This record gives sequence, structure tokens and C-alpha cells, in this order.
Amino acid sequence: MGQNTKISIIGAAGKMGQQIMSQAQASDNFTLVGAIEAKGSSYLSNDISSFIGGKETGILVTDDPLECILKSDAIIDFSSPSSTIEICELVAQARKVHVIGTTGFNVGEEEKIKAAARHATIIKSGNMSLGVNALLGTVKNLAKSLDSDWDIEISDMHHKDKADSPSGTALELASAAAKGREIDLDSSLDVSRNGSELSRKKGDIGIVSLRGGTVIGDHSVVFAGQGERIVVSHFAENRNIFVTGALKSAEWGVGKGPGLFSALDVLGIEN
Repeated sequence: MGQNTKISIIGAAGKMGQQIMSQAQASDNFTLVGAIEAKGSSYLSNDISSFIGGKETGILVTDDPLECILKSDAIIDFSSPSSTIEICELVAQARKVHVIGTTGFNVGEEEKIKAAARHATIIKSGNMSLGVNALLGTVKNLAKSLDSDWDIEISDMHHKDKADSPSGTALELASAAAKGREIDLDSSLDVSRNGSELSRKKGDIGIVSLRGGTVIGDHSVVFAGQGERIVVSHFAENRNIFVTGALKSAEWGVGKGPGLFSALDVLGIEN
């Protein structure tokens, strides 16, 4: 692509924020111009080198996102739903690119993101990795090929500190399966398989979420038929796969114009 893209990071001191900043600093394609954390964070006013290592950069962590947004081409955001919504509205006013890796939004928050996309270029994905997005395409095609006699169950495992359940990736996998079957996800999604009433309705898409240890992200989709099963899986071995996808998305979005996109659009995979 060749251009130098100016970026700011929301959630700079988080695991993903730190890795994105480290990789951006080492790249000739990006200039890191801002690092934003929540009000009250112990990292405020610290040079980012204090937690990503290396020499001092002159980039101090701030809780004032507007200045960072105005001098950036793109904002990369792995924070919290409430923070992302606040940032989304500012990015829309500034007509910039907003890459959203945050998950766990409610219906009202999703609507606010859609509204912001009328003015900003928003690239939102529950998972930025190439492998997961290829898996989404596979799941959609399998669901399209197999009728409702095949049950669909999704397994979603993350580290013990993962806040939302099901994960954004699991929900995107369920959405891909629903699109393949041309059914409404809201009426067919089953995430409450507990207690005594465990019988599934024909055509339901089930998700089971597991949390523990330091697992970065393991996802499997099981298509269970009569006497046979198809299982497709993706295992994340490090966070660099998400960092690469987030940076690629920021670069791709510059000059695109308003709209709500996903990592599938960035990668050129049919949605």
C-alpha cells in the first residue's frame, strides 16, 4: 500500500494495545501519534516505553481522545463497549477511520455504531485474524450445503479474564451459519443450555463458552448429522495474528469513505 498511516490506540495499556503499539513502532508503514487510556488509569502521563519497552518515544498516555483523533488517520480500539461508543461518536464527527476489535456490545450500542458509520469508516470485527475469517466463510458454505437435520454447535474458549460470553468470534461464527441457512440468528441462537430443559429445537445454533487459564482463543464448529460429524476449528497461538489484522484494517480503511465494514471486507472474503 505504501502510505504512512498515522494511528492512535484506544486501550493502549491492554494486552492488545501494547502489542499493536510495539508492532506499529517497528513498521515503516505506520506512525503512532496517540495512546489513550481511561480516566484514572495508573498509566496516564507515562511514556509508552514504560510498558512496551525500548527508548522513550515522547508519546504520553492520555485520557483525552479528541486531540489524538484529530491528528490520526485511523483509530484502533480494543477497549470496552462504553469506551468504544464514546470514541465512535468522536471519530464520526472527525470523519476518520475506526477499527473496532472490542466485543460485548448490546443492541443499543450496535445501533450507535451503525449510526456513526454514516460519517466514519468503521471496520468492526470480533476477530481480526486471517484464519478465523477464512473459517467464517467455510462455516457459511457448510451451513448452506447441509440441511437442518444437521445440528450446529459452536465451542468458544478463552482465557479466564475474558469479560464477555459468548465471545464476538463465537457470535460471528453463529451469524455465518445463520446466513448460510438463510435463517434469523436471533430466533435460532441457543446460548442457555443449562438446567433440565436441554432438548434443542430443530435448526437451533448452539454455543457453549469455556473460560480458563491463558487460552488466547480456541473455536470449533461442529456439524452433527445422523452417524457422522464435520468439525472445523481455529486455534490462536499468539496475539500477533490479531495485531496484523488490525493494522491491515487501519491501512485499508484510509480513503474508503463512510460505511460499516468487517475484516472480511479487508481480506476480500465474500461476506
